[in-house]
Amino acid sequence: MRKTVGWLRMVLGIVLAGILAVSGALAEEDEIRMRMQSMTLREKVGQLFMIRPDALEGRFEAAQLEDNNITGTTRVSDEMRETYGRYPCGGFALFRKNILSPGQLRMFTEKLHGIGDVRTMLGVDEEGGRIARLANHPADFGVQSFPPMGEIAAAGDPEQARKAGQVIGTYLAAYGFDIDFAPVADVNTNPLNPVIGDRAFGDEPEPAAKMVAAYVTGLQAAGTAACLKHFPGHGDTSTDTHSGYAETLKDWESLKNCEMIPFRAGMEAGAELIMTAHIAAPNVTGSAEPSTMSHIILTEKLREEMGFDGLIITDALSMGAIRNHYTSAETCIACIQAGADILLMPYEYFEAFDGVVQAVEDGTIPESRIDESVYRILRFKQSRENAGES
Repeated sequence: MRKTVGWLRMVLGIVLAGILAVSGALAEEDEIRMRMQSMTLREKVGQLFMIRPDALEGRFEAAQLEDNNITGTTRVSDEMRETYGRYPCGGFALFRKNILSPGQLRMFTEKLHGIGDVRTMLGVDEEGGRIARLANHPADFGVQSFPPMGEIAAAGDPEQARKAGQVIGTYLAAYGFDIDFAPVADVNTNPLNPVIGDRAFGDEPEPAAKMVAAYVTGLQAAGTAACLKHFPGHGDTSTDTHSGYAETLKDWESLKNCEMIPFRAGMEAGAELIMTAHIAAPNVTGSAEPSTMSHIILTEKLREEMGFDGLIITDALSMGAIRNHYTSAETCIACIQAGADILLMPYEYFEAFDGVVQAVEDGTIPESRIDESVYRILRFKQSRENAGES
């Protein structure tokens, strides 16, 4: 009899916990939906943009934003606040030119988070190796420097990748960042690849997948969101999308048997974002359009077939593979139609913003499509806020 009662209590406890979890999730969804109902169209469209903070200052031309030799914005000015009121954004990506010292960075990220009514999200490239805005900065940020991930992977121990992610995630969170644009989930199968190389965890999918999953686990356990890049895989290309056109000639089955293996592992480890590549995949899509702008790649493959429910963020839309062929407005409209949630650094921010607003107003993009992405973005932000309160 006692065993039966104990068993019933256990079952009831499990059922009650499930009911509370479901009711909590529904309450959170209701809160997000209510917040969205109070937002104007421009406020909702703004949530889809993640820009350089410099883009809100009139003293910079678009080309100057891309010039790393020009000192960037390092504080939130009155002009930035005024411009943000007209062209709000969902977040900011910081670069070395925006970073001077530990004290300046902490103050800057705090002010950027609070520049508007809705908390902005902040991201940075801190992969380890040669791509590390803080660890490689000439100022002393008191952080550990790591070798390239290819070198870490060569030891064959995923624990080293987990430790790297945990250390990097810890100091990024301490400096106010929400997102690390890492890890690189590409499989570096082309030895002539000019842009990935030792940024990847190697040239074999299965070992790389274990490293990617470990890095994601460490990074997110430390409070920083992971962003897998560059979907559907930049490792088999021979050109660099920073400067121009790049493609993979693999079909989808071939990609699933190689490139998708680390991406799946990172998704299963809980990665909250996936960054798109500007590479074309003509044997998947039937066209030369960049994957960033492909409904087949982003919606049919990543969302529907692979089941990813996190945030899809584009690679920088100021890169040559995009800028050389499309206007900023054309680019952002196509990316939204393809299924992207976050539009990263369009070359002409104001043109892109106005173009998206016009596309919604004239019916080119249904407002319901904007709402889908805004919901995901606000859900992510709410989870960050809740984590900070706990």
